[in-house]
Amino acid sequence: MKLDEYRGVWIFIEQNDSKIEGVSLELLGAGRKLADKLQVPLSGFLLGSGIKGLAGQVISYGADLVFMIDHPVLKQYRTESYMKGVMLLAEKYKPEIILYGATPNGKDLASAVATDLNTGLTADTTMLDVDLENRLLEASRPAFGGNIMATILCKKHRPQMATVRPKVMKALAPDSGRVGKIIEENISLKEEDMRTKVLQIVNDVTKKANLADAHVIVCGGKGMGDIQNFQILYDLAETIGASVGGTRDVVEAGWLPHELQIGQTGETVTPKIYIAIALSGAIQHVVGMKNSDLIIAINKDPNAPIFDVATYGIVGDAMEIVPKLIEQFKQIRNEKGGEISYA
Repeated sequence: MKLDEYRGVWIFIEQNDSKIEGVSLELLGAGRKLADKLQVPLSGFLLGSGIKGLAGQVISYGADLVFMIDHPVLKQYRTESYMKGVMLLAEKYKPEIILYGATPNGKDLASAVATDLNTGLTADTTMLDVDLENRLLEASRPAFGGNIMATILCKKHRPQMATVRPKVMKALAPDSGRVGKIIEENISLKEEDMRTKVLQIVNDVTKKANLADAHVIVCGGKGMGDIQNFQILYDLAETIGASVGGTRDVVEAGWLPHELQIGQTGETVTPKIYIAIALSGAIQHVVGMKNSDLIIAINKDPNAPIFDVATYGIVGDAMEIVPKLIEQFKQIRNEKGGEISYA
């Protein structure tokens, strides 16, 4: 493989019903940094039906180029049709890096494309950088149960590819004045040739807690001792208008359902305020919350790793500190007329 033939950073712009997924905008922000370091253009590529109006948004979030395939067969995501579209673009334009959101569709598409392009793929990446001398993508993720960070390289194949978890990168502020180039490609697809058919789209209407959208989160760890002690965190959350989450150990102990787990194998969150109580701060947990605006940690171990990422830290027993916090916040609520503002 002639590696010098491959240039450019590409982002898969995932869209559903002509609405761009947030992780794609986040990846444009991360991709902009990589492209600037490598001194190459940043490109977004869009596949779908009736999506031409989305190109301007992609450019406003940092892209220099937008590659687009607009075809009726691409209306709903299917591995086969989307893979053919990506293969057409990748083989013709030869990008050196392609990033996908680690969503169900993004992970499915990335693995299929990696197989057909005979290249590597790093899954669930949480940190991205480049080795400028060798033009290598440095895709890092927790490994060995979250005990270490592993940086994975793809030295002999191109493009270098990775899926990146939502909420771990920061989108740029949109600039409506940015100017970019839009390149449309045609593809020959026939519905009758597709091996799968979309019969029905069923929206999830269950009322699950959505930690990813919470502004304030109280997260507890196994250091709370038992499920009875853990209930005090719900009292704190109710007092300050927060959502409750937990570490992997808490979920495995049966104290919380899996959808409330925060970390590498759970949700990635970016609240305004994150209160970490009686949790050590293992890597696999920290990658799921480190981008919170303000982190408050409570732990009786002064050397707990969570203090390394905390904005403020309180050393002490949670069972002594949390009741005092509840008392103080209730007093503030009464003074404020029943509400606490986080503006």
